[in-house]
Amino acid sequence: MKQVLITIIVLFSLVSCNKSNDILDKEIIKPVVKKIEFGFKYSDFNVIHDTIKKGDTFGTIIENQNIGTKKVYDIIEKVKDTFDVRIIRVNKPYTLLRSKNKTNNLQVFIYQPDALTYYVVDLRDTAVVVYKKTRPITIKTRTIGGLLKGSLSETLESAKVEGSLASKISKIYAWSIDFFKLKKGDRFAITFTERYINDTVYDGVDSLKAAFFEYKGKIIYAFPYAQNPSSNKIEYYDEEGKTLKNFFLKTPIKFSRISSRFSTNRFHPVQQIWKAHKGTDYAAPYGTPITTTAAGIIEQTGFTAGNGNFVKVKHNGTYSTQYLHMSRILVRRGQHVNQGQVIGLVGSTGLATGPHVCYRFWKNGVQVDALKLKLPTGEPMSGRNKDRFIKVITPLKWELDSVANL
Repeated sequence: MKQVLITIIVLFSLVSCNKSNDILDKEIIKPVVKKIEFGFKYSDFNVIHDTIKKGDTFGTIIENQNIGTKKVYDIIEKVKDTFDVRIIRVNKPYTLLRSKNKTNNLQVFIYQPDALTYYVVDLRDTAVVVYKKTRPITIKTRTIGGLLKGSLSETLESAKVEGSLASKISKIYAWSIDFFKLKKGDRFAITFTERYINDTVYDGVDSLKAAFFEYKGKIIYAFPYAQNPSSNKIEYYDEEGKTLKNFFLKTPIKFSRISSRFSTNRFHPVQQIWKAHKGTDYAAPYGTPITTTAAGIIEQTGFTAGNGNFVKVKHNGTYSTQYLHMSRILVRRGQHVNQGQVIGLVGSTGLATGPHVCYRFWKNGVQVDALKLKLPTGEPMSGRNKDRFIKVITPLKWELDSVANL
């Protein structure tokens, strides 16, 4: 019996030792998190994160903290040359670092006006120290490509790309691609750069390095290039060094749709008769900006029962354009306008069933279909730059073609 009892005690001890070892092992491998932000180790402080509320000021925030013998007014006077306390805005984040002793004094105040910068007010010494810091930015290059999954915006959204890239691309290709006509399944590839704060926090698209889109069965490339490096003026060219910038923009409205085309015999939805429609209608919401498709002089502005509010632009001795049914005219007769300048807002004045702009085009005094017209193009790259240009774009083009399996 005694021997049995001894055996039980020994076994119990072994089990207990094993359990103790298990617990000890777990305690040893448990990671210790020491978070460091803004240059401060959080484990050294009592940390409070908050946002600016309506009515908050720098003074009221620190006044509600235990700041010891320091006076709020004195602190504000000392920091005002570096930190203008009036810049504090509602919903912006701030951090309070307080001492871990019984006094729980405010040690550091940190304010973040944006994702990139922050201000530090250090109260730990007798002399208040204040400074502004800018987080380091890392630029990363990314290439996407394949088949369009819908519109350009939808395709970029599905690839988790910031929406501003769609607007940037539409401006670059404004002279060569009508993005309303891109089809699901068309090939594309884009190489672009993105900004990251502290190498991890996404801060948006930085620039476009190269791209191509399949448009009406043709691959159209775009490469940024400065013909004169000293001026840093960037223009966009195709793979042969031809400029993408044509004399006319493809459309007077961005990201809209064609609701009616040029026709010699169309049933008018308001007058209920068959008649010629010598323009292209682009449907868009009320107030959408209408831009002139080329530089020129405002030849006429006004109102008629059929056209509603309209603007006519003379571009040269050959070409003129007209924009109808505006809700508001933003230019005056005789005014010079640049290509892409806003001249009015979409409306439904005159004979119109809904908000749109009717875009009309004249060549040598005759109204023609702008969508079928072969418009003049810009000047090609000068010969002395072409070799350098080809050398620069060759690896970029190879990357685009590889991603899209061209």
